[in-house]
Amino acid sequence: MGGMGNIKQALLFMNLQKVSAQGLADEITEVLGRKTIEVRSCTFENWSGLEVKGGCDIAFTLGGDGTVLYAARAMAPRGVPILPINLGTLGFIAAVPPAEWAAVYDRWAEGKVGCSRRLMLEVTVERRGRTVTQGSCLNDVVISASGIAKVIRLHVKSASMRLGQYRSDGLIVATPTGSTAYSVSAGGPILDPEMEAIIINPICPFTLSNRPIVIPAWEVLWVDVEREQRSGVLLTLDGQITEPLEPGDRISIRQAPYEAQLIASDRSMFYEALRTKLSWSGGPDA
Repeated sequence: MGGMGNIKQALLFMNLQKVSAQGLADEITEVLGRKTIEVRSCTFENWSGLEVKGGCDIAFTLGGDGTVLYAARAMAPRGVPILPINLGTLGFIAAVPPAEWAAVYDRWAEGKVGCSRRLMLEVTVERRGRTVTQGSCLNDVVISASGIAKVIRLHVKSASMRLGQYRSDGLIVATPTGSTAYSVSAGGPILDPEMEAIIINPICPFTLSNRPIVIPAWEVLWVDVEREQRSGVLLTLDGQITEPLEPGDRISIRQAPYEAQLIASDRSMFYEALRTKLSWSGGPDA
């Protein structure tokens, strides 16, 4: 939780494709400035290499769920909470309407609003015994074909289980937060966003018996790209970062040692988004 006395620096992650983002950024800068809080901002174009010098006490996202995903990868390892302001249609993660940000911020700073803590995944790619890529994600890891020959072969196992070979268009490994993203459209289950579990979901599996499976978050997964694999294979994190894979690569996926902290984006907001987006309204009393 926050506290007015210890908040000195704020960082704004802006999606400038949203028309109202710049005006809202100016408003936040002015309001927080009156509280002697230094505010810096970054956009889609310049935040990937941003170094957060001198620390940061809170981050705001001005956009949709995609903006929150960017911010989570940057802020979660630093333990910085995120206040996600939604500038589009109702998001699963970005829940705070622009008109309410100041009230939500004040309640958080006074310790009256908490953070929803969300599991994140850490991903490492090893090639011929050497680590070539490392990253993290809040939603999902996707391993998919990049060439015309869509079907790829992946071997999936952990220390305690061997799931065997998947022949499919790809594989989604999703967090509970990411269960409502790509995974659900590929037939995966919807999980409560604060659960500690991981979804393994094949994309269009060649064998119909390959169904999505949910495993405990403490399992470490290893996914091996078959050495005889002819089609190109891509690794995608949160739908935003892509890395080409090679035959013989081993991808390890594990629960990150940190969590994304989302202010005022609790389970009730998540279920409200579910009802709205999936039309679970039912009758007037439902």
